[in-house]
Amino acid sequence: MENHPRIDDLAKMIDHALLHPAMTDREVAEGCEMARDYAIASACVKPCSIPIARELLAGTGVLVCTVVGFPHGNATIALKRAEASAAAGAGAREIDMVVNIGKVKSGGWAYLLEEIGSVNDAVRQAGAILKVIFETGYLATEEIVRLCGICSEAGAAFVKTSTGFGYVKGSDGHLAATGATLEQIRLMRRHSAPHVGVKASGGIRNLDDLLAFRAAGADRIGTSATKAILNEALRRGLPGGLPRPHLEGAGGTPEGY
Repeated sequence: MENHPRIDDLAKMIDHALLHPAMTDREVAEGCEMARDYAIASACVKPCSIPIARELLAGTGVLVCTVVGFPHGNATIALKRAEASAAAGAGAREIDMVVNIGKVKSGGWAYLLEEIGSVNDAVRQAGAILKVIFETGYLATEEIVRLCGICSEAGAAFVKTSTGFGYVKGSDGHLAATGATLEQIRLMRRHSAPHVGVKASGGIRNLDDLLAFRAAGADRIGTSATKAILNEALRRGLPGGLPRPHLEGAGGTPEGY
């Protein structure tokens, strides 16, 4: 029933984020092992960690995901295309690319169509799919809407809210990372083509968050709190199950996503 989703279906919504810049190889490996044991959609790793993830996830059904132009999106089109091609060639089946945010704010729509189309072509030629990260916390509503249309035209597989590292300075001088909001997910779902998935990421820390974003139209969730979220689903007695859940603690990495 819609009010009682299966735990295994919720698991297949999750891209587990292993992207903190100080994360060690051992921590990446442990995260990939957890991703395998919970049978989620993917483990999203830094490009340098693709070989670790590929080895640990081979034959499990959990995909290797990585990031391109991360986290600020400022590389040239040629560099982003090369980075995406190299990542797919190394074994990543999903590529999350940060769009050129400055070009969005400048209204450089032709540039963005070329960027997204070029990287998407390279990714698809390598047998992978592209998710385009908007960093929605920096964007106005009309910019998000226009970008959804460009991603739909370019053939991207997903539009995605945030990196989890899009920091904004408040009036008190402190930095806070922007994340996904339900309003943004509804907007992105409404203005993206039906074939384009919507991924919410940034600040999603518990099961109620996941369920709310799912109801708002999210097909995927980016989070580092995977274990906490799915263990809570087990505690609540949702139907279905997980292969080898780690029930000794809630877990979840505090930094990043």
